[in-house]
Amino acid sequence: MTPRRVGILGGMGPEATVLLMSRVIAATPAADDADHVPLIVDQNPQVPSRIAALIEGTGADPAPVLAGMARRLEAAGAEALAMPCNTAHHYAPAIRAAAGVPLIDMVALSAETAARAAQGGRVGILASPAVQRIGLFDAALAAHGLQAVYPADQPALLDAIRAIKREGATPAARTALGSAARDLRQQGATVQLVACTEFSLLVDAARVEAEVIDTLDVLVGGIVRFARREGEGEDG
Repeated sequence: MTPRRVGILGGMGPEATVLLMSRVIAATPAADDADHVPLIVDQNPQVPSRIAALIEGTGADPAPVLAGMARRLEAAGAEALAMPCNTAHHYAPAIRAAAGVPLIDMVALSAETAARAAQGGRVGILASPAVQRIGLFDAALAAHGLQAVYPADQPALLDAIRAIKREGATPAARTALGSAARDLRQQGATVQLVACTEFSLLVDAARVEAEVIDTLDVLVGGIVRFARREGEGEDG
């Protein structure tokens, strides 16, 4: 059976998109090339900054650009869409409105995964400060009886994200992520979501402090299940 084709709204950031693709390959049972998931990737680093729009209030609205990407991917043959950027899921309604194919929702799937792991209580969120500001995971986790908690030093996380985009997985960024994970553990969050795909590049720095669920891995699982027709479509 031919796997279904998935369109990727990428470029946020570029390295995280490449990481998603490599993890999809690794997660797919395959004996030959034809067994792998066909991906159509719009690697668009020019999507307006989510940080500028949501935190600084100075940037252009990313929604129209993301909607345009969704339309192009659908026109190119994508049967579902996926986006390896947690913060950009704030604009999921615009993406869904623009396309007639499902969006594999990283936030909804990650909340479900956290609920199975945490079994009540607090779940730590390691992410851009924009994620806390817009409450991206709060409602999704609350629907499972869970409370989202955040590290106190949000500026340090933002600095780390910017450093990763600029220089890659630096030792300073690893230290910042590990410190944030330790803070969350002290707040009672023994289960934590790495909810920024830049942090997926150095997720091991958080794993020494807690049980960590990488939302990028959750998205990979959703993509592979959809492509291989394992259960229903993952429209979140």
